[in-house]
Amino acid sequence: MLIDAGDALAKPAGQTSARWRVLAAVEEELSTVATIARALGQARQSVQRVADLLANDGLAEFDDNPDDRRAMLLRLTPRGRTTLRTIQAAQRGWADALGAALGERDLRAASATLARVTDAMSRKIR
Repeated sequence: MLIDAGDALAKPAGQTSARWRVLAAVEEELSTVATIARALGQARQSVQRVADLLANDGLAEFDDNPDDRRAMLLRLTPRGRTTLRTIQAAQRGWADALGAALGERDLRAASATLARVTDAMSRKIR
């Protein structure tokens, strides 16, 4: 359901939730595809495919990496930054509406429960 919601939020900007996640991953600093993949918990190849599509569409660019000639750094272009901001604005409205519907108490309880689930999964599955 979250992926569907993400796709719906990103669609007016001509994007998908996968493309949105990669754009957001390099919002603050340049990063390699491998680093983005690790942060997102995804395969490097799938992130590479999305990064290539973003670059082909002029939303991101690859820069030389002074630390590793083989691992280029992905960065947003001005158009990519504008696209990301458009999606983020839509997401803020969606999150505010969802929060208003649930209420602060239930949101805090859900957040605490998800934190415990995430912690338990990371300890037991690895």
